[in-house]
Amino acid sequence: MSKIKNKTSLKTLFSEAQISKRVDALAREIVADYPKEFLVIVILKGSFVFAADLIRALETNGGSAQVDFISLSSYGLGSNSSGKVTVKQDLIEDVSGRPVLVIDDILESGRTIAFAVEMMKKRHAATVKTCLLLDKPGRRKVDIEADYVGFKIDPYFVVGYGLDLANKYRGLPYIGIIEDI
Repeated sequence: MSKIKNKTSLKTLFSEAQISKRVDALAREIVADYPKEFLVIVILKGSFVFAADLIRALETNGGSAQVDFISLSSYGLGSNSSGKVTVKQDLIEDVSGRPVLVIDDILESGRTIAFAVEMMKKRHAATVKTCLLLDKPGRRKVDIEADYVGFKIDPYFVVGYGLDLANKYRGLPYIGIIEDI
């Protein structure tokens, strides 16, 4: 486990204004594709800020989403993925027969989102689509692509807008690259 430096250098990758504009555009795309009412499944923790803004934008653009949360992990106690996804906190809502949109922060290896999609299908969701804030296509380990993507990025280590480094930086209103990691 690496120690975090007291003075971390951040470079803005996407500004608050860029994120806001993209979230609104995503909401318009989703509302155009989805039935009026659907269920949003938010994968915690990193996507909570993105999900909150997207859900508000969905309402503003004529959509109506019910919301539930799931916590999935592939890291256990280490800092590297084990490759096995586990459910830390399950859903409350029944997805059977309902159109579902799964929201997550980063599509990297693809393991977490693939696990979530398969779980919704096994629970008989009517349809399952995915919306990811960031996509790092060069890191894929599982053959999966998101239905809706905020931004495609190179394999930077990013923080802010819900994304963290050891539970720091989640509250930044922008997405930044940690330059000295």
